[in-house]
Amino acid sequence: MRERERRIYLAVDAIVERGGQVLLIERRNPPPGWALPGGFVEFGETVEQAVTRELEEETGLRAQSVEQFHVYSDPKRDPRGHTVAVVFGVLAEGEPQGGDDAKTARFFAWDDLPPLAFDHARILSDYRNRRS
Repeated sequence: MRERERRIYLAVDAIVERGGQVLLIERRNPPPGWALPGGFVEFGETVEQAVTRELEEETGLRAQSVEQFHVYSDPKRDPRGHTVAVVFGVLAEGEPQGGDDAKTARFFAWDDLPPLAFDHARILSDYRNRRS
């Protein structure tokens, strides 16, 4: 096994709801598809700082509050390698626009989501089920 394959990466994802819709980004880099805004935690950052930074970089939205929802750690959840994601529910202000790793950022109705990358369909399903 190569060294990269033996590492565990720490990532964050943001669930932003507004008006009965959820924010997604269209990924600029592989793997392609739609996903929750998020990314890898940088050295010296807290996970809360990372989710705030990633949300602003990818969508232009500014987080007003972040609340940890759940941790997803299945080693097969990301085709690029073993990635653990800390997922947050985020209240944010601003109008979304794609930036950094996101080609596009927009809100989708919960019942009209596009095909999602990684395990983000499961994450959103879990979030909806716990919320109701």
